[in-house]
Amino acid sequence: MFNITEKLIRELCMLSNTYLKGQQYYRANKVKDLKFNSQRLIFNAVVSGTRRYEVRIEFDKDGDFRRGTCTCPAYDEYWGHCKHIVATLYEIRERDKNGEYDRVQSYGIAKNIIDFFRYKQLDIKSPVQLEITYEFEPNPFGDMDNSSYISLRIGESKLYVVKSIKKLLESFESKEELLFGKEFTFDPKIHRFSEIDQPIIDLLQEIYDTEKAISESYYGFGKTSLFKGKRVNLTSKTAKRFFEIMKDRSFKAIIMNREYGNVKILEDNMPLKFKLDKDGKDLVLNVDYGKLLIPLVTDGEYFFNQDTIYKTTPQQREYFVPFYAALIKQKNSSIKIPHEYNENFVSEVYPFIEKIGEVEIDQKVQSSIYKPEIKPEVYLDINEDAILVDLRYIYGDMIINPFAHEEKTVKEDRILIRDLEREKEIISIFEASEFKVKNNQIYLDDEEKKFEFVYKKIPLIQEKAEVFYSEAFKSVKIKDMSSFSGGIRLNSENDMLEFSFDISGIDRVELIDVFNSLREKKKYYKLKDGSYLPLEMDELNSMSEIIDYLDLDEKDFKKDIIQIPKFKALYLDEKLKQSENNYIKRNLLFKELVQNIREPGDIDYSVPENLKSILRDYQRFGFKWLKTLAVYGMGGILADDMGLGKTLQVLTFLLSEKNEGNKFPNLIVAPTSLVYNWASEVEKFTPELRTLVISGNKDERQNNIEDIMNYDIVVTSYPLIRRDIDLYENITFKYCILDEAQHIKNPMSQNAKSVKDIKAQNYFALTGTPIENSLTELWSIFDFIMPGYLWSHSKFIKKFERPIVKENDKKSLDELSKYIKPFILRRLKKEVLKELPDKIEHKIVAELTSEQKKIYLAYLNQIKGEIEEEIKDKGFERSHIKILAGLTRLRQICCHPSLFIEGYNGDSGKLQLLEELISDILEGGHRVLLFSQFTSMLGIIAQMLEKKKIEYLYLDGSTDTKERGELVNRFNKGIGSVFLISLKAGGTGLNLTGADTVIHFDPWWNPAVEEQATDRAHRIGQENVVHVMKFITQGTIEDKIFKLQERKKELIDSVIKPGETLVSKMSEKEIRDLFEL
Repeated sequence: MFNITEKLIRELCMLSNTYLKGQQYYRANKVKDLKFNSQRLIFNAVVSGTRRYEVRIEFDKDGDFRRGTCTCPAYDEYWGHCKHIVATLYEIRERDKNGEYDRVQSYGIAKNIIDFFRYKQLDIKSPVQLEITYEFEPNPFGDMDNSSYISLRIGESKLYVVKSIKKLLESFESKEELLFGKEFTFDPKIHRFSEIDQPIIDLLQEIYDTEKAISESYYGFGKTSLFKGKRVNLTSKTAKRFFEIMKDRSFKAIIMNREYGNVKILEDNMPLKFKLDKDGKDLVLNVDYGKLLIPLVTDGEYFFNQDTIYKTTPQQREYFVPFYAALIKQKNSSIKIPHEYNENFVSEVYPFIEKIGEVEIDQKVQSSIYKPEIKPEVYLDINEDAILVDLRYIYGDMIINPFAHEEKTVKEDRILIRDLEREKEIISIFEASEFKVKNNQIYLDDEEKKFEFVYKKIPLIQEKAEVFYSEAFKSVKIKDMSSFSGGIRLNSENDMLEFSFDISGIDRVELIDVFNSLREKKKYYKLKDGSYLPLEMDELNSMSEIIDYLDLDEKDFKKDIIQIPKFKALYLDEKLKQSENNYIKRNLLFKELVQNIREPGDIDYSVPENLKSILRDYQRFGFKWLKTLAVYGMGGILADDMGLGKTLQVLTFLLSEKNEGNKFPNLIVAPTSLVYNWASEVEKFTPELRTLVISGNKDERQNNIEDIMNYDIVVTSYPLIRRDIDLYENITFKYCILDEAQHIKNPMSQNAKSVKDIKAQNYFALTGTPIENSLTELWSIFDFIMPGYLWSHSKFIKKFERPIVKENDKKSLDELSKYIKPFILRRLKKEVLKELPDKIEHKIVAELTSEQKKIYLAYLNQIKGEIEEEIKDKGFERSHIKILAGLTRLRQICCHPSLFIEGYNGDSGKLQLLEELISDILEGGHRVLLFSQFTSMLGIIAQMLEKKKIEYLYLDGSTDTKERGELVNRFNKGIGSVFLISLKAGGTGLNLTGADTVIHFDPWWNPAVEEQATDRAHRIGQENVVHVMKFITQGTIEDKIFKLQERKKELIDSVIKPGETLVSKMSEKEIRDLFEL
């Protein structure tokens, strides 16, 4: 029933000796007359020792120890429980083991509940009076660390001294009565304190609880209690709390053994009086503070003065405490000031005395005081090495040089009151600049500090003093914004931007040094004429960023006009607006260029008549965006979501160009699988455009290419452009457009190198995923559409890719976003196709079969060991092939072990789940696109469908282009309930809106590829909600891949679009995490 352990008893004793003696008392049967109050769970006992002591022990309703008290002297004087309590606890534990209290507990609990609600009905408590006495005893050593106490008297009609405040506080918690006399017993159940007295009881309870908590910790070992019978010792902190509680009432106080019956607390300055007299040449300060002046707390916040406790103001407290300390030290009320310190005392101390009390000045002293207004003067000079300063404080006919040995010329009978605050304000400026002292002057010879002084400090000095400049110093000038001029204009004759920038008085050669200093993060540049050019001006730093962006070198700086490509216009305009560089003027043509590119929708470009009823609003905007960029000779990336009609927008643009007289051919480069799709779309939407598909053997292709000038659109594939690039050498196209431009994401690939050799007036790229893995991929596409816009590859890595990817530099990320934003048009389905049905994604979790699981775990352990050895032998960077092979094996086992284990006759948990779901899906009238990376898995699924007599279609990388088109048409006409598709072969370029369910049988590293595949069904023309099911095998590498996809999207999303995480790009930690399954 009661939780009394050996550990508890040991912890209750602060001393091991107490614990041992308590055991001895228990064994000697010294615990007598043990009684148990079952209602309150309280034990009372008598323990006999040298005397008989009464012990009381309380437990809570859970049987846990609450507190113990004893009438022995040790209990009151020291923390920790005494040997009598220890002996009683052993006695209770022994009886409890024998079951003596089991039945009693049941009665006690029931009675407690009944009593609680009975008292609730009669909950009218009697008021108790409380009289509080505050006592103060000075420290015998004479400092301010004195002692304060509280004592109490309580009662109803008659007041009784509280002989043990600790026991009174314990009675509140125990609800036990406390006898005070024949006429009064305090009962916490029926007595209450008034609202004005209760805060005092709360304060005492808080002191008690805090002390108890400390005593029960290691740090409380051996501490003496603050509770001394009828008195409680107050620390300075608790004394302040006490005074705050008592501030609105009077109370009795005993100060230095004298009783004061009606003490009040005032929040005000003490009525101090000071008198300044003369004693020969010396000054004497007399302090009159009345009868008694005693600090009640260590910091002087509360003083007892003339029958009142003052809560002093912070100012009086701060300034008076040093005086009080001096008075206590010399034990009288006068302070003598030797005549050598007269001026210092009157100037430095007297102003503060006036603020804290009433001051009387003897007539002799008054007649000696001289208090003219200060007039500071600063004389500035400069030589080859340093700035020289002569500082003077003028007081009437007195001149003070603070750095001279003789500070003033003054008659001995005068006492000057100096304005030290003003003096300090001025001298602190020179101190902050680190001036040195020599021959009554101060000087500054550090070049950088000289600039800081001239640029920043002289204006501050001018506010506080009269400044005089030598002729030599007047030549030192600071260049400001008025020295700057510049402009940027669009030259309509050569279709280039022209940029100029000048600082008056600086030639072109010196301008190079200025910007080199800026790049080196210097604070200033010292010009040849001795003037300073501050380099921390926002306008100049902004100009430096622009110069860095334009990649200007020393040759450029020597030119008055610098020509730059038009595509840099938007960033330049943004930067100039951001920095408010008003001195850089922009001409009207430049402003029109920027406005038109920013708001192409406002330009009146006519949509070809036969397409007006077909184009949606966002497609009209895309058409105008392409037209605007083309008009200004710029390229762009149309990065709309899959299924939003990028092809149609491009065809509209090309037809518009033909209608306006363009006779040059336009080249479209697309993946092999999409070449005929382009031809089909041209025939469907813009049959007016003569289209040539480059195909056949080399001779046939050569004949086609020789006939290019007779066509409006030429469509070829990435593989063919690589082979035929030499045949295009002498051909210039109007526009070169890449479809699925992620095919040139690697700038070193033959795809990228080949298309970048094509000659055209403008270049555009179409892709739903401009970034699949790294920012280099984005650079490669920009290097195609506008070579040089994002600098060289090495500079791009240094400026953006490394800071963003490696250092998570948000500023670099924001800067890159500003650069690319005007030239990437990206719309999502959810934003522009409000009428498109929802796409609902489900994660479908499968479990490995028992046989499959054994194989998986065996291979996992084998692969982990092999990869560890590989990394150990070759290093992480050269182990990617082994790692990829291992990961692929594990992914295949998750799908079906037979994908690489010959003779495996077992089942697959994922295939079983698919077999269960597919029937329900088809019975619900749905049609399915099922994607897998493994064609062998598609074959196994096909066998399952055949057994279930489910009609299906099949497409993988071996399906030729014409057959692809036929399969798509058959499925959209309703033939086949399931379309099995290889992820890489059919993830793009297909319109399969005949399906409303998409199953990704195995997760691929790149979620964007999965999204592209899903968009075969979720696109324009879809009338049903599309359900996407992602099959994931629980507790396997597929789980890890799914989580990795989610985690790795964040960076790419912040630039443009979620991207791919290839094994070759993963960190070693990510690889190791994949295998920790």
